[in-house]
Amino acid sequence: MKKTFNLINFLFIMLFCILGNSQSKNTVKDQRYIFFLHNKFVEENDLNAAHPEYGKAEYKEILNSFRKDHFIVYSEIRSKNTIVTTYAKKIVKQIKNLIKEGVSPDKITVIGTSKGGYIAQYVSTYLANPNVNFVFVGCYQNKDIEEIPEINYCGNILTIYEKSDIYGVSAIRRKETSKLKINHFKEIELNTNLKHGFLFKASDEWIVPCKKWANGNYILK
Repeated sequence: MKKTFNLINFLFIMLFCILGNSQSKNTVKDQRYIFFLHNKFVEENDLNAAHPEYGKAEYKEILNSFRKDHFIVYSEIRSKNTIVTTYAKKIVKQIKNLIKEGVSPDKITVIGTSKGGYIAQYVSTYLANPNVNFVFVGCYQNKDIEEIPEINYCGNILTIYEKSDIYGVSAIRRKETSKLKINHFKEIELNTNLKHGFLFKASDEWIVPCKKWANGNYILK
């Protein structure tokens, strides 16, 4: 009787371990990752500093918003005068390492605001992986086609821009001139009247679409 009881206990423990390992593997498989690249103001100023027109950059609040929705977030405050292309190559290397570790490319999203958005565009170009997600926030002007011709969008691309912001407009022209594969492309025009300051805020108006895109919701419903 005692042997039977011990055998049942042993089998129960083994079953628990198998189910636990399976659940753990599924959790890892389903985990999604965000690389968040902040704007130039955060690069050049203390986090407690306030922009004279746009106020404080809510960098930590933005990261916390993503983390509350269970994303693993990679982000750091860059050094002053960071070279866009050099930093983009650093991010590309980190993404490739994640993919080598078994992370599916569509579980990885690069989100960049303003200068960070330009870095993200170079990441898209250099990585050239059509399954990685990108969100470019307030970081395209029509003159970019002539001044930065080497950028080619690649991946699942969402662009978000503010109607009152002169530093970010529709990037349809960039999409049309890009020579790499774009699996999904969508644009959102906001109307907050905050000009370029909209991306300083941890606002659901642009953060929620980012989260949907990062979760593979390319229809944004």
